Amino acid sequence: MKKRTLLMIPGPIEFEPAVLSAMGEPTTSHVAPGFIDAFGQALEQLHRVFGSPSGQPLVLAGSGTLAMDCAGANLVEPGDKALVINTGYFSERFAAILERYGAQVTLVNAPPGDRPGLEQIKSALESDSYKLMTITHVDTSTGVLVDVQQVAALGKQYGVLVIVDGVCSVAGEELPMDAWGVDLALTASQKAIGVPPGLALLMIGPHAMQKFHDRTTPVLNYYADWTNWLPIMQAYEARKPGYFGTPPVNLIVALNVSLGQILAEGMARRIARHITISRACKAGMTALGLGQVPLKPEFAAHTLTAPRYPQGVNGADFLAGVLKAGVTLAGGLHPAIRPEYFRIGHMGAANLSDILVTISAIETALAGCGYKFSPNVGTDAARTVGKSSN
Repeated sequence: MKKRTLLMIPGPIEFEPAVLSAMGEPTTSHVAPGFIDAFGQALEQLHRVFGSPSGQPLVLAGSGTLAMDCAGANLVEPGDKALVINTGYFSERFAAILERYGAQVTLVNAPPGDRPGLEQIKSALESDSYKLMTITHVDTSTGVLVDVQQVAALGKQYGVLVIVDGVCSVAGEELPMDAWGVDLALTASQKAIGVPPGLALLMIGPHAMQKFHDRTTPVLNYYADWTNWLPIMQAYEARKPGYFGTPPVNLIVALNVSLGQILAEGMARRIARHITISRACKAGMTALGLGQVPLKPEFAAHTLTAPRYPQGVNGADFLAGVLKAGVTLAGGLHPAIRPEYFRIGHMGAANLSDILVTISAIETALAGCGYKFSPNVGTDAARTVGKSSN
């Protein structure tokens, strides 16, 4: 008998059996030849997943917030000016991190569900001289997707470092770092990368690395200081042992397995799959009469969906009903609209069958809350869109 629910939140996600199997292997020494080879392979594969042959991968024990903290600690010196493209809760977290390291932060804001326009960003870039600009590719709080390619091009035009928070996008949304002029991108293991929580992943491009080497003040975070970690990453990639802090051995072995699966699927096919299941999910919500937090279809991420509760449906009762039907979803997160919406994660190993099961559970919960709709209208719409996209 099944004793667990289908996990359809925007991280952690459902993981592939081979990844979970790697997590359960006997833990070896962090300088054992087999582990050194696995870590080296993982670092090499990260270049391909991030689309950055020129970058330096960095793998740390920690969450996505540590990856953001690591970027801020190493690239900000007191008094530096930073521009933050604000699309939600995690954009604002990045601003707070940069301020902690002494940056003077300017936010380019948009209402929840919207995103700043290119002219708005251009005007901000023209108004001052910024060292760096942060872009939250997909803000997990709103499901809003930013056009990184166009915003990064603006950043390059004005000579700023372009930093992308790809926690909810890398390996699920298109993000070829080098081709798009991104100087640093970061993510975490538990989302589209497909590994249980515990790894902060960064890809440091040459321009960002040069800015780091040009620092005139010490890095104010000992653990996150690239000075300590870069020799370790370079050693493992060269298949040599290194030590600064003990790496999470089993997580890194699992990362190597997952990255191999991602690249075997192919980045283009993987992104297309995420687009297909996203469209199916959103078609199901539309058929049920549920609106979306993103104000336009092109603003909506492909790694999660953020539907609004229909009028008269209580969020707590609805989510409890979905859970009873066998699926775990996430409530709202953005403080300004938290009670108004919920979130469905569909990334990594998620497939169309998972979407159909999820929408069926949503239909069951909506019916239990007294919401009226035609039977199976959501699952039928999702199935139609999902199959037509294949």
